[in-house]
Amino acid sequence: MQRLLALKDTFSSLDVSQQQQILIGSAVAVFGILAYKLLQRRKPKVLPLGQGWWGKGKKPLSEDEQIYPFKIQTSDEEIEDLHTRLDRTRYADSLEESTFQYGFNSTYLKRVVSYWRNEFDWRKQVDVLNNYPHFKTKIEGLDVHFVHVRPPPSKNQKIIPLMLVHGWPGSFYEFYKILPLLTQNHNGFAFEVICPSIPGYGYSEAPNKKGFNTLAAARIFLTLMERLGFDKFYLQGGDWGSLITTNMAQMKPDCVKGLHLNMVMAARGFKQLLSIIIGPYLPFLVGLTREDVRRMFPFFQKNVVEILKETGYMHIQATKPDTAGCAVNDSPVGLAAYILEKFSTCTDLKYRDLADGGLERKFSLEDLLTNIMIYWTTGSITSSMRFYKENLQGDPYSREDALLGVSVPTAVAAFPNELLHTPKSWAEPRYSNIYSYTYMQRGGHFAALEEPQLLVDDIVGFVRKVEKL
Repeated sequence: MQRLLALKDTFSSLDVSQQQQILIGSAVAVFGILAYKLLQRRKPKVLPLGQGWWGKGKKPLSEDEQIYPFKIQTSDEEIEDLHTRLDRTRYADSLEESTFQYGFNSTYLKRVVSYWRNEFDWRKQVDVLNNYPHFKTKIEGLDVHFVHVRPPPSKNQKIIPLMLVHGWPGSFYEFYKILPLLTQNHNGFAFEVICPSIPGYGYSEAPNKKGFNTLAAARIFLTLMERLGFDKFYLQGGDWGSLITTNMAQMKPDCVKGLHLNMVMAARGFKQLLSIIIGPYLPFLVGLTREDVRRMFPFFQKNVVEILKETGYMHIQATKPDTAGCAVNDSPVGLAAYILEKFSTCTDLKYRDLADGGLERKFSLEDLLTNIMIYWTTGSITSSMRFYKENLQGDPYSREDALLGVSVPTAVAAFPNELLHTPKSWAEPRYSNIYSYTYMQRGGHFAALEEPQLLVDDIVGFVRKVEKL
């Protein structure tokens, strides 16, 4: 109290101009503190980067951070071994008129294998794969593979870095159709594209230790972008790629200028439950559109029955991936049937009623078998399956990243034949800054392979909005 009185007496002894200066200074200081507190509140929370070591044995004191060119190769022995195994295949007879309702129809499978054995040219496809520059670099003990494509030189053209991340059972090859579309001039800008292989997939080394999930993949890909010299960039992903890129945006939102997704996992809650109950009758009351209603309902049939029918693979890969891997790792035909069945049903559920699974309606056998060969020649099917167990062995909705929002500009390309449709109103609680939400005209889960031009147009439109070009 005495100190306060002393301060009061001191203040009273000053002339008016001095008193005004003190008052103004105090006001500025208070305003500055309040502004700082407000900015701290508004600053988005970030997901901790964490750390990891996935190489063999103990982590060394230092790691080679150089980037090395990589070239895909094959040999006569590799091709002869494949042909021998194809020739020795023992098929199970399909049931009459079973189409693809029981899984991959063996009658059509024989046709695929005949093409594979007698017409498919792996050497030619290796040359196709090597048309774009490949590289490897060591991150957290693993050799990480990626394709890096720069646009052709052009005056007055802005170069925008973009990373594309695949999922299962795809690979970096999914993006080969959109690479020339992305790297062309889009009226003043073009993309410089980086396509990594998730560790354990294709030409990226598989983790040697347990626990490698989307958070670890996100951290490794952020390190890759930093190593390439990019401090600001865009991300695009579907399937596992959507979760990995989402985690990247949560970990370093200041680096991610925009996030484009063609698959979104919605949060659970009362709002979603209310939408399911009221949505079919009064969709506008719960933030749904007529198109949302068409894609989502009848809800139980489309989101429970159909999902149970189509996720048997997920259950075994999330519990016993090594058992599943052993079943197909030694058989190219078994591997092809296991993977290609997903390219049928995940493209359009109606294809289950077709004898050929509709596979050649959206894809060529050459493209499908090239993706299979990436798994076969690298022996990576088992390690790719383990990614399910590492991500789904606990409750994915209680993970730290699931409880954290995404603040970066986001775009959602909602393809009509995606297994699960997520309305914009369901995505917004997690992705708080949705710049664009597009109901795509056609297409399913493998958007880049199915509808390359539609996907590229949506990516370009989104970036144009964010960049204000």
